[in-house]
Amino acid sequence: MSRLNDFISEAGIFFLATVDGDQPKLRPLGAHIEMDGKVLFGIGNFKEVYKQLCAQPKCEIAACKRDGKWLRYTGKAVFETDPKYAEAILDANPQLKGIYNETTGNKMMMFHLEDASAVVINVMGPGESIL
Repeated sequence: MSRLNDFISEAGIFFLATVDGDQPKLRPLGAHIEMDGKVLFGIGNFKEVYKQLCAQPKCEIAACKRDGKWLRYTGKAVFETDPKYAEAILDANPQLKGIYNETTGNKMMMFHLEDASAVVINVMGPGESIL
């Protein structure tokens, strides 16, 4: 999991693809953290992406680094119930505390991928499984 987390951290922004009915949806994200042997991702409970993952948990994350290597991380989103994960990601990203707090009522929902595969791919080369 550390190789996966390190790749995503080095890329900075990653993209999460979900399904909305019969239409794929893709959006850039940045909130992630490694804890308890998992790479966890944060999204808002008020966003369409959260509703999409609840309805259809299969998703894919892609990230690209400046050296041309890119990552494809595919699996099933499983939401966490322990609030320690949301607290940790908000502590790591304090700029998000203005959005996710008791006053706004917005909650950071944390998920990890299960039944997952992760492949790092060189632009002109073969992929390497990192899970």
